[in-house]
Amino acid sequence: MTPPHAGLYIHIPFCIKKCAYCDFYSTADLSLRHDFLDGLFREMELLGSRPFAFDTIYLGGGTPSVLPPQSVELLITKAFSQFDIHSNAEITIEVNPGTVDINHLQAYRQTGINRINIGVQSFSDNSLGFLGRIHTKDEAVAAISAARQAGFDNMGLDLIYGLPGQEPEAWQIDLEQAISFSPEHLSCYSLTYEENTPLGKMMTEGKVEPLGDDAVADLFKIMQGILGKQGYEQYEIANFARMYPEDNSPGNSQSYRSQHNQKYWTSAPYIGLGPSAHSFVEPVRSWNVADIQTYLSRLEKGILPMEKSETLTDEQRLTETLYLSLRTREGIDVPRLEKTFGLDFHGRYGEALDDLVMREMLELTETRCSLTPKGMRFLDGIVALLVRQ
Repeated sequence: MTPPHAGLYIHIPFCIKKCAYCDFYSTADLSLRHDFLDGLFREMELLGSRPFAFDTIYLGGGTPSVLPPQSVELLITKAFSQFDIHSNAEITIEVNPGTVDINHLQAYRQTGINRINIGVQSFSDNSLGFLGRIHTKDEAVAAISAARQAGFDNMGLDLIYGLPGQEPEAWQIDLEQAISFSPEHLSCYSLTYEENTPLGKMMTEGKVEPLGDDAVADLFKIMQGILGKQGYEQYEIANFARMYPEDNSPGNSQSYRSQHNQKYWTSAPYIGLGPSAHSFVEPVRSWNVADIQTYLSRLEKGILPMEKSETLTDEQRLTETLYLSLRTREGIDVPRLEKTFGLDFHGRYGEALDDLVMREMLELTETRCSLTPKGMRFLDGIVALLVRQ
């Protein structure tokens, strides 16, 4: 039996400086990088062989680009020796423009990394300062140019919108600047105010006022319009990809989508390594301790650094399937959902579905249920409506 294709996520828990909005685990103590690699390799060994063939590797963080190329090469070599990884696997590294130059990027490319994701966030120095980023607009432009020179022909850029007081014109400028570099992929995230972040605390204290929901929805609509006209497929609410140049037909699924991130939205198995990393092998989700010292201490004792695991109930799995599937362009595979959960989709949700179709929020076919571009702006409310049925 052919093992299912899985994703391997490796969390690099280091940042030069924590961004004001970021809720991911990281530390600024770069002196721990060598110890972390030793621990990471030990975690790989303790996991042993997995009953999967991995076709994606994703180095996320934190800031993976604080690791020197030699360390990244060792990491990738160790992963290939420990796990069954396809020879043509998609291997992605996230980089911060303030941490790389052409030499770094050329060396990363030579390790076998074939996809790069650059955390630009904005081309406005004022916005970058507000977000607490360590790079400037000019450094972002230089990193993008260097990535191309280094041979990366599968490049993604991250942008953030919905900053306090952000005007539509400012967001349009960011989008047009990003498009001018012809990235294969764009991820556009609405700014969120997480409770335990500096930005979240500033909001609680009344020091910043979030942009209103209607204004954020307008920026979302602008994003859809601009990127759609430039040939980017919105294959997930926050993610856009160009089609492969050899086939530009609208219905072709062969695009520069993030193959790794698609695993999260389709309930495919993935294994997470490093502090705070999550794993999912249906119906079990687990996650590692979110502290590097505890992570290293457990591995030194020969103990896997898992903090907790949970087995999802059928109802939890159903809710997650609805939510994650509706995030994507393809939406819900109705026959598969009915077979997996033993339910009559139209019988259970029919009244709500009819109302959403009438309001131009949903599109229904015999086999699919997906959000319209308009409906994508109201995902949370739509899923909440379905869950109540």
